[in-house]
Amino acid sequence: MKPSNRALRLTLRPKPQYTSPNSTILSSTLACQRHRIHTTPPTPAIVSPIHGTGPPPEPPQPAADSASSRLERRRKQAELLEKAQAIRQQSKNSSSSSTPAPSQSTSKKAAKESALRRRFWKHVHVHEVDGALEVHLDKRPLRHPSTKEIVRLPRSKPLLAAALAVEWDMLVSAQQATRQHLIPLTSLVCRALDIADDDATGAAAASSSEGLGVREGIARMVMRYLDTDSLLCWAPPPRSYDPLPEGTVSLRDAQKKAAEEVVGFLTSRVWPGVRIEPVLDGESIMPRGHDEATRQIVRGWVMGLSAWELAGLERGVLAGKGLLGAVRLLVEWSEGFVGTGVGDGAASGTSAAEKRFGVEEAARLASIEVDWQTGRWGEVEDTHDVEKEDLRRQFGSLVLLVSGTGGK
Repeated sequence: MKPSNRALRLTLRPKPQYTSPNSTILSSTLACQRHRIHTTPPTPAIVSPIHGTGPPPEPPQPAADSASSRLERRRKQAELLEKAQAIRQQSKNSSSSSTPAPSQSTSKKAAKESALRRRFWKHVHVHEVDGALEVHLDKRPLRHPSTKEIVRLPRSKPLLAAALAVEWDMLVSAQQATRQHLIPLTSLVCRALDIADDDATGAAAASSSEGLGVREGIARMVMRYLDTDSLLCWAPPPRSYDPLPEGTVSLRDAQKKAAEEVVGFLTSRVWPGVRIEPVLDGESIMPRGHDEATRQIVRGWVMGLSAWELAGLERGVLAGKGLLGAVRLLVEWSEGFVGTGVGDGAASGTSAAEKRFGVEEAARLASIEVDWQTGRWGEVEDTHDVEKEDLRRQFGSLVLLVSGTGGK
């Protein structure tokens, strides 16, 4: 009897076999080994030890540069420019013989451009004319760029006149005289002369169609800095999760100490009885203003300054972002009596051992937070160092502007 197809399939079907978990793992491991590219066991990387010890090297410091060396370098540059211009002029003359003559307008434009590229003066001198000091470019007196009036300085300011002459002697072309950043002291002197002219013509009391005078505008501007003075904005106390290195003073303590010294001096010698308090303290984010009595006293003192002192105060306030530090520097060096026992007018009564408040002290007051942060985290090259020198330059121009011999 022939078996059926159903029985034949049942007979040929393989019997199910039991597979243990261990055999399954072993078979998968063997399969993985068969698919590997290599059988080299992995080894951990060996980190090379750090051979350098100690702190990082100090950044390179620029070489000390004096005013005489800078002036000599400018003169050499001017000589090289003159030689180059002479060579170019000779080449143009030689080529002009083979080319047609230029038009009249073209020749005038070329002559004007060549005149701007060179300075029309050789020497700069300071002369006393009719009881005032004038800066002369050869025989031409220095004039105001807007009013074309002769720039005349008081006889009591010989240092300012000498600095103004040096500024013009360092220019290598007449075109540089049109750039404000190359003649900053000239701009400051002209600002003081504009204030004096405004006071003389009575523009401050003019009709409302002309608006406020120069003195009134400066007074309003500097009074806005009183409520946001950098000396009166203190940092919050240090937190427990932000510890300071040993021997380091917190930013708040440094600001508080500097503010107390300046405020104590001003409230005792310049504005007696005035109450000046911090405008930003603790965790507050909005500064609070001073009372009206304090503002009136300070504003009256500002309005009573001379034209030279007012121009210097404006420069100091804008440079240091604060009123108190600029006032402290101004009353220390002013030739007039702007306080009780301060200024050049009272310098004879000060002791020789007492150190004067100078440009370095004013610059440190204006950059307390920047110095504290850079001392902890480092400074950015070509940023912090440039700002530091520019701040001292502007405070130095304030000292030159307001100081003098006191009429002696």
